[in-house]
Amino acid sequence: MKEVLYFLDCYLREFKATVEKVTDDKYVVLDRTAFYPESGGQPNDTGKLVREEDGAEFEVVYVGKFNGDISHEIVPTGEKVASSLKAGDRVKGIIDWDRRYRHMRMHTATHVMANVIEREAGAQITGNQLGLDQSRVDFSLETFDRDKFAEYEKIANKVIAENHPVNLYLVSRKEAEEKLSRLTTLAKGFSEDISEVRLVEIEGITIEACGGTHLKNTGEIKGLKIEKLQNKGKSNRRMYFTLLD
Repeated sequence: MKEVLYFLDCYLREFKATVEKVTDDKYVVLDRTAFYPESGGQPNDTGKLVREEDGAEFEVVYVGKFNGDISHEIVPTGEKVASSLKAGDRVKGIIDWDRRYRHMRMHTATHVMANVIEREAGAQITGNQLGLDQSRVDFSLETFDRDKFAEYEKIANKVIAENHPVNLYLVSRKEAEEKLSRLTTLAKGFSEDISEVRLVEIEGITIEACGGTHLKNTGEIKGLKIEKLQNKGKSNRRMYFTLLD
């Protein structure tokens, strides 16, 4: 994989690429891609690949990262498909934008909310899972004061309404570690295998390593609402939230 296009441009909806390899007629690796692979609690993008030679369309139903390659699982669609993709084919990738943008809003909202919980409650974030309708944040916290979460929601929505710019940077791990007191809010830390780090900065709020897709401004989130809180055991808490439209 030569270029991961979503690292610095999450708003890219279409791109052109060359097929590098195809496995079992349905797992496609490109030389560059804007499709996000399932990882870090964020679901994969979907969309389609269109072969330039004949206009044949292939639905992208799943995207994952395997052995360093971003693999696109395709399903032929339409009447123009006479053969599967092969190495050397030129294609246009088209992202399902509604799905992508919803996940961008959810992911940036998760960073805002996680930062509020970390700062206000001293909690460590132990995991998260984004969804289209609802997302969750898991955190380690001994004292679980449910009444305070209404206050945390207000603080998060204030940050959102302040329209903080969101900036993306690609830096070496060494540079990131010299710049930041910690690379991530996640309790598990950051994999030692990663040598180049993508930083997400919400100006004036937080900066941390993250490979997901994000907005350009917190105002695009519009707002969030905590829907449910759960006690999952000793110091193990879970919060579900949704977006306000």
